[in-house]
Amino acid sequence: MHKQPLLILAVCFILGILFQDKIALGESLIDGVAVTCLILLVLICFHSYLLHKIKTVFLMFLLFGGGIVLHFYNTSSPVGKLLMKKHETVSFKISQKLNSSEKYRKYEGIARKGSTTFNAIFYVPKNKEVLDFIHYYKADAYITQPKAPPYDFQFNYAQYLNRKHIRYQIYISEGMVSAQRNDLTWADWLKQYRLDVLNRIDETGISGKTKEFLKGIILADRTEIDTGTVRDFNRSGLVHFLAISGTHIVVIFGMFYFFLIRFAPLQFRKYAVIFSLVFIWLFAAFIGFGNSVLRSCIMLSVYFIFVLLQRKPDLLHSLALSAFFILFGDTQQLFDVGFQLSFLAVLGIYWLNQPLLKYFPKQNNYIKKLLFNTITISLSAQLATLPLVLYYFHQFSLISIIANFVIVPFSEIIIIFSFLITVLISFGIDFELINGMYDGIIEFLLKVIHWFAEVDVLFFENIPMNEIEVMSVSLFVYLLRAAILKFNVKNTMRLIMTALLFLMIRSGMTAFENKKEEVLVYHFNRNKIFSVKNGARVCFWISDMKNKTKILQYLVNPYCASRRVDHFEIKALSPTIQKVVFRNKVYDLK
Repeated sequence: MHKQPLLILAVCFILGILFQDKIALGESLIDGVAVTCLILLVLICFHSYLLHKIKTVFLMFLLFGGGIVLHFYNTSSPVGKLLMKKHETVSFKISQKLNSSEKYRKYEGIARKGSTTFNAIFYVPKNKEVLDFIHYYKADAYITQPKAPPYDFQFNYAQYLNRKHIRYQIYISEGMVSAQRNDLTWADWLKQYRLDVLNRIDETGISGKTKEFLKGIILADRTEIDTGTVRDFNRSGLVHFLAISGTHIVVIFGMFYFFLIRFAPLQFRKYAVIFSLVFIWLFAAFIGFGNSVLRSCIMLSVYFIFVLLQRKPDLLHSLALSAFFILFGDTQQLFDVGFQLSFLAVLGIYWLNQPLLKYFPKQNNYIKKLLFNTITISLSAQLATLPLVLYYFHQFSLISIIANFVIVPFSEIIIIFSFLITVLISFGIDFELINGMYDGIIEFLLKVIHWFAEVDVLFFENIPMNEIEVMSVSLFVYLLRAAILKFNVKNTMRLIMTALLFLMIRSGMTAFENKKEEVLVYHFNRNKIFSVKNGARVCFWISDMKNKTKILQYLVNPYCASRRVDHFEIKALSPTIQKVVFRNKVYDLK
């Protein structure tokens, strides 16, 4: 507690949020917890010898209770049940542009139906006009509520939207009209200007894939990126390069700081750090305060505040403050996968980077420092996030380690070049030569990433992983630091025992699942699917093979990972079939 008080208090606050999310205390109990927190706060303010000894414990319980209370009030209360009709007239405004699908452009926004106002996801057909942030819209629509999936291995989209305080989906049909808004805030103007810049990028002569890459790497917009490119980044382990993260913020901060100290008048140079921090916060507001962006800005700001105050910077203090700021605003952010992976990556870098660097030659020049740090930082972050990556995505590629070693050293140049191109485009300056150079570089980069993604021999999918296995693998990563720092019998045995514990848990879980026989019926869009699991094998009968790729992605693969299935078959299901035979057993489809 004396060395890392903020981190421990942040952990207590997070445990309080998790407790409330799992137990869901009622309002009367929450009132009791709130009163207890007030009593603890009063006791902490008193000065006495006895209280001084237990003040730390009181503070930990205060943050734990604070997490419970705050999560209770941050949990969205349901909107009054709306009367669902086939056609409704809805007024709405959009607040965020989301990833498009094959048929629809998707937006997040606020809708009004009668006297009721509520958050919703809007699905607008692609043949309709593109929506913006400076208009109100009115249209005929179909309102629906997302339903929880029938089986535990399926992605719970209803819960995901609920954590974003969204309970309704609205499909726009006909008769959409718009009207200029007269209540625009500075945030709306920023969103609209960002949208204008995105549209200007579309008007340039660079290729389509390069445009989408540029939008993603600088303006945090991946809404129109094609599925093939997303697949390449995911399979090569380079998706962090496309998303705005700490690397991007640090590079942009450094670029702005460099220009200030080189070209600003002498009297302003001492304020270069402050001006650079102000700039990255403005940039973060412009692209939207995503988790990784907000976390990076807070950590960088705290770090340089320590520097300006002539105090020794502490990475864990910065990380804990970032968590507090984000979770105080919305405790539901804790359950966002990006939030979890972002913070775990920083913890991994803190825990493993320096020990790994000791195995590399002395960094006596810039090139060695850049190369060796790139390797160790990438490896540290990947090791720390590996348990959660396997838990959420059930896939991993060993080629990602090599891909990061090859691509990440050039990330600083690519980010700077992309930022400058975006600035020129935003001011309406279009240099065909510069655009052509950028287009060629990014096309070559995307081809290299595609090559890495196609190395199937090092790609593994449908990897089963549950919470207990995540904890055991995380324990292995935690103990790895001691073994790297001092490779002796004691530290090696700890790692071996942890690995054996993981294998025992995994073997037990797999044996338990393989004893089960399971028969399930699904409805995927308009497709009827029937599956039979017997031991470590499963067979899927599908009535319409047109959507086979999506069925594999959203149904078959998650099922195999959840049920620890080694082999699956897919067969066509005729509408006239009444019974099926699988492994010498007959199953009735009626």
